[in-house]
Amino acid sequence: MPKVLRIINRFNLGGPTYNVAYLSKYMAPDYETLLVGGMNDDHEACSDYIIKKLGIHAITIPEMMRDIGYNDLVAYRKIKEIIKRFEPDIVHTHASKAGYLGRKAAEKLNVPVIVHTFHGHIFHSYFNKYTTAIFKKIERELANKSTAIIAISEIQKQELCNIHNIAPDNKFRVIPLGFDLDRFQENYQTKRDFFRQKYNIKDDEIVISIVGRLVAVKNHPLFIKAINEVKKKTTKKVKAMIVGDGQLRNGLVELAYSLGLTCSLPEAPVDNADIVFTSWIQDADIVFAGSEITALTSYNEGTPVSLIESQAANTPIVSTNVGGIEDVVINGKTALLAENDNLEDYSSKLLELIENDNLRNQMAVSGWDFVKEKFHYSRLVNDMKALYDELLYKGK
Repeated sequence: MPKVLRIINRFNLGGPTYNVAYLSKYMAPDYETLLVGGMNDDHEACSDYIIKKLGIHAITIPEMMRDIGYNDLVAYRKIKEIIKRFEPDIVHTHASKAGYLGRKAAEKLNVPVIVHTFHGHIFHSYFNKYTTAIFKKIERELANKSTAIIAISEIQKQELCNIHNIAPDNKFRVIPLGFDLDRFQENYQTKRDFFRQKYNIKDDEIVISIVGRLVAVKNHPLFIKAINEVKKKTTKKVKAMIVGDGQLRNGLVELAYSLGLTCSLPEAPVDNADIVFTSWIQDADIVFAGSEITALTSYNEGTPVSLIESQAANTPIVSTNVGGIEDVVINGKTALLAENDNLEDYSSKLLELIENDNLRNQMAVSGWDFVKEKFHYSRLVNDMKALYDELLYKGK
């Protein structure tokens, strides 16, 4: 049985963790997998429960962290030791830090096949031009060491090939993410009732939820400003839910108060607040079941998991049209897409969905039909097996 060493930046809550978990579990017996991950940031929700629930044993390298420094050298040495012990036929890395350390180590030790997955990229909206240029140069060098590179959407592939020139077209494969989406259709009313009772949401309130880390690239200020705009124009009762956490939370709360909006926090709950900061909620299916609209306001995205899950739960979407968004929604049918960081456009589309009950209902019905097969983990596993077979047995 061929062996795969799968390396991910860290086991934080999100699409990459789910995908390495499904690939590690369900590619057996065709491929034996050893899963390795780094250390979570302090403000990130840990998702070890995803790994443990599937009965997967994973190795954690504490020195593999987001920050760049001496710990990277320690992590690199540990990855080399794991490769020597495990003797993989394939090293498959996921996301940037794992991609750098894992591919360097795999090349050094002559691993036959080296694969890397971009779960998004950091080539705009993260760093200044000088830093971004350095990262691009590094990724181009790493691409030369890779047998194949996986983009998770066609749009992302075109960005990486034609805009950022990371590697030629023939080096890339497009394999979309995959998830266990059936749970978003199960016990829907029970989940909805639980969520709305927990946060004291009234039957006539329209809940708009945004799910993700509270970091600059997610552009939560646009969400808060849009909520302020629509509350001025609608007669309907609107409640915003910010699900997630991060270092920017205090600044977002101050922004909301400066606009005259009230906030409820986990440590300081407020009845009937305009915006509820929930921190992390482990079960996203409960969030989407309890919401009428899902929002996303990012400057840059790869394949946002929250939008796939939202459609699986029949919850319509208002999002900025960035990155790979158009590969995961149907504009006008499951989502309304606005210009990047355009408050007028975003708030007008949000208001349209708030005001138009029929449109919300029509878009809700379309979501599940769109995602149920395209983004299911069984499709992901089959696609990956086909790629591994191609790379390992080419010419044999």
